[in-house]
Amino acid sequence: MEYQFTTYKFQGPLDLLLHLIKVADIDIFDIDVAKITEQYLDYIESMECLNLNVDSEYLVMAAELIEMKSRYLLPNDENSDEEDEEDPRENLINRLLEYQKYKELSLKLRDMESERKYLYSKSSSELTDFKGEDVVLDEDVSLDDLLKAFMEFRKRKILEEPLDTVITRKEYSVSKRCNDIMKKLRQNKKVNFEELFDIRNKSYVVVTFLAILDLAKKGQLKIKQDKTLDKIVLEEVGV
Repeated sequence: MEYQFTTYKFQGPLDLLLHLIKVADIDIFDIDVAKITEQYLDYIESMECLNLNVDSEYLVMAAELIEMKSRYLLPNDENSDEEDEEDPRENLINRLLEYQKYKELSLKLRDMESERKYLYSKSSSELTDFKGEDVVLDEDVSLDDLLKAFMEFRKRKILEEPLDTVITRKEYSVSKRCNDIMKKLRQNKKVNFEELFDIRNKSYVVVTFLAILDLAKKGQLKIKQDKTLDKIVLEEVGV
């Protein structure tokens, strides 16, 4: 069922009825047909007294309420089969519940829309240069081992050091980190995997990790681990 009304401060007759029920502080399932009809008609009459045009939807609902009220107030005909007839009050309650559900959902969607205005998405980055299954590691070291070592390193650093209190912005280049790593390898021949992450900065750590994978892919360094759970060491591949 679709409800799209715009009149005064209410968005249709069902919205007006929900307002009257709320003001009366009663449960939807305990609607007093006679009372709610009287309040509804009073509102319509006040609109007419103010020379405001009343949409036909409001007048149709008024007619339905009047008919419903008359059926409840008039004595029952003993020969009629009212038990087999659909209860108009039950039909009204179902319509109100359905409208209320859509109204509450629309408010949630409006809040989500407002929250989304404060979110900004980062455009996708080109990472195909770092993608490939031809990265050559030592026989005893897998890419999973390298990723696990990286995650363990990150956990220890978070626990050991306090959060940064000064926000700075610095761009890190993968190619520059590759040059720095190779320079360090030429000086020391071997370098512990964790020693390369000497700056506790998310961008720096990510770029360093990508640089290690890039150098391994190009065959410029070898990643070794003597035994399971041992430290991972990087070595320069001889020229």
